[in-house]
Amino acid sequence: MLRYLRYVSLALLAICLLTVALANRAPVTVQLLPPDLAAAFGTAWQMQLPLFLVIFGGIVLGLLIGFVWEWFREMKHRSTASSKTREVTRLERELAAMRDATSLPKDDVLAILDAPRSK
Repeated sequence: MLRYLRYVSLALLAICLLTVALANRAPVTVQLLPPDLAAAFGTAWQMQLPLFLVIFGGIVLGLLIGFVWEWFREMKHRSTASSKTREVTRLERELAAMRDATSLPKDDVLAILDAPRSK
């Protein structure tokens, strides 16, 4: 049931995006710098694009910047988690080695045989 609900919501989203794209097909001029600043630097990069590409490109660029920003922000948490995981693994190995070294045999006969001999 939830799978069909997801398909319906994705179809509605696709229809909405298609409607926005069809309504905004007019070309617009995208400039790298404002005209006064472009004249000062001697460059006037500009491109004619449909408006829906500018809108969708801005959304995609914003998502990418947000994902990268969040990845860098959470880097210290991932580093801490991995170091704690390594420490827990080391301590578990050390505990297992200590248990093996100090464990007593479960059989009384083996305990008598393994006990150190006194002279």
